[in-house]
Amino acid sequence: MTDFQTDLALISDAAKAAGELAMRHFRQDPKVWWKEGNSPVSEADYAVDDLLKKILLEARPGYGWLSEEMQHADLRDVGSDRFFVVDPIDGTRAFLRGEDTWCVSVAVVENGRPVAGVIAATALGEHFEVSADTPTRLNGVVCAVSSPGPADALRLAVPDSMRKRLQEAGGDTVLLEKAVPSLAYRLALVAAGRIDGTLVRPRANDWDIAAADLLIERAGGLLSDRHGDASLYRSHGKRHGLLVASSLGAQDRVRRLAAVIPDRTEEI
Repeated sequence: MTDFQTDLALISDAAKAAGELAMRHFRQDPKVWWKEGNSPVSEADYAVDDLLKKILLEARPGYGWLSEEMQHADLRDVGSDRFFVVDPIDGTRAFLRGEDTWCVSVAVVENGRPVAGVIAATALGEHFEVSADTPTRLNGVVCAVSSPGPADALRLAVPDSMRKRLQEAGGDTVLLEKAVPSLAYRLALVAAGRIDGTLVRPRANDWDIAAADLLIERAGGLLSDRHGDASLYRSHGKRHGLLVASSLGAQDRVRRLAAVIPDRTEEI
């Protein structure tokens, strides 16, 4: 077993435990606070974050740590060769509404790129996992991105704010699926071939996308900026511009559609 696979086994078990803990708070009216930017965070988010930090850093004390629930003052480049990137509950709003489209997202990053990743959509009974030297798997079964033909309409799931622009730009060449509130889970659907692609609004954070990035790559696709360049990740975190995810064969088509989407979130 390689180092990447050993790390994958660790984060896979940790994500399963985290998902089980989240389920104990799910639909139980957890206490909620509001962060900067009017974003909710619940006692479930904090509990899951604490559990993951305990499990992962006890097992890998030399690794760095980047989590959505870190205080801004604690975000720094730790200079570690490898670090964890964690979103304890991606899709907190859906979680608080009692909807099941939320997930636990955990990645290991080395030299700016993810080398192991897990997305545990526990309420749906779906567990995605991958390492840099294994294929993407969903519940243990290898999966791959879709392969739409050049004449096939693209099945895209996008934020509601983008739907009108994309429908006008794509017409009959685009089939817009129901919006998915968890970004990490939406990207996982690309890796599993359930949708052909998606666009990600500007200002997504590392913890939103790192695990799914590797899921898509190893499933035969690409998560990139509008120019086709892959993302790099740092232990102090960063926000990304508009991102495009699809199979390699559909990238050009999806990037052309992305041209109608501005780079400023307030314009979307």
